[in-house]
Amino acid sequence: AARGTSAADVTLRARWNDAVARLNPSIPTEAREDALRKVLRHDAPSLIGNNRDFHRMLRDSVPVEYRREDGSVAGDHVRLIDFDNPDANDWLAVNQFTVIEGQNNRRPDIIVFVNGLPLGIIELKIPEDTDKWFGAAYNQIQTYKQEISSLLHYNEVTVISDGLEARIGSLTATQEWFKVWRTIEGEFDAPKTALELETLVRGVFEKRRFLDLIRNFIVFEDDPDTGAVHKLMAGYHQFHAVKAAVDETIRATGREETAKVAESPGHYWAGKMHGGKEGDRRVGVIWHTQGSGKSLSMLFYAGCIIEEPAMENPTLVFLTDRNDLDDQLFGQFQRCHEILRQTPVQAD
Repeated sequence: AARGTSAADVTLRARWNDAVARLNPSIPTEAREDALRKVLRHDAPSLIGNNRDFHRMLRDSVPVEYRREDGSVAGDHVRLIDFDNPDANDWLAVNQFTVIEGQNNRRPDIIVFVNGLPLGIIELKIPEDTDKWFGAAYNQIQTYKQEISSLLHYNEVTVISDGLEARIGSLTATQEWFKVWRTIEGEFDAPKTALELETLVRGVFEKRRFLDLIRNFIVFEDDPDTGAVHKLMAGYHQFHAVKAAVDETIRATGREETAKVAESPGHYWAGKMHGGKEGDRRVGVIWHTQGSGKSLSMLFYAGCIIEEPAMENPTLVFLTDRNDLDDQLFGQFQRCHEILRQTPVQAD
């Protein structure tokens, strides 16, 4: 077990220093230390606000400035994580990590650290004949948010389980939005006899999938009516359907040789289109059932495809057959616009 006694101590400083130095060898030590200060700073008035700020730095790197030898000021970015090479990062799961904040002393069951940053929490309860474990585990997470919020500033993924059943959710998810993750590789659902916890751990925490989930499948949604901010995470069906759609888009546009993803972490259900040939301009169909989150799936797809260098900053056109769908899509994209980053065009 380890111990954290302040906001700074919920990160593993030595692992952070080693990883960030390794990932940013050309950036001076002072600038890397400035990036650390920015990560540890919690300036937003709310937990979700600080979590949003951290997520942006984790995904997009931390902007820093430093003075060159000739006296000029350089602008640069410090990477907190290497999303393209999972094994270049430092991975650690800690059991019973103690966090002391004020008068509160709490020990989450398992914390998953990447480069010294506590990105995942797994809360375990004793198996029972009833579903009481679910409410108890969910309430425990809410207690952590109130009593050791410094740890939750960095949280990306929260899992609750009784060792058999398991649910995954975001920092702001209500009980109904803690969901089962039903597949590992994405080609088919795990059998009903499989342990939900094993399927979730192998399906979500495989290094490449875990980093992909954080980078491309988490959004913050601003509620225009209440001003509340909701952190939304893709379900297993959205994650794998979008991954398959991106792979098929690259194939159908004849850009496979220049794609950045050399290996696919798996597809959901149909996967590749039968008989699809490179450059044939035919991608296929994602079939959604009612209430499965098609607007979010479109948003995640848009975020992924504009990030793909092989697509060279594509223009996306959405066609709908009803005005209310126009409004629904526009609203979804507007509320979650931060995921739609414009990839800079390299100068000739």
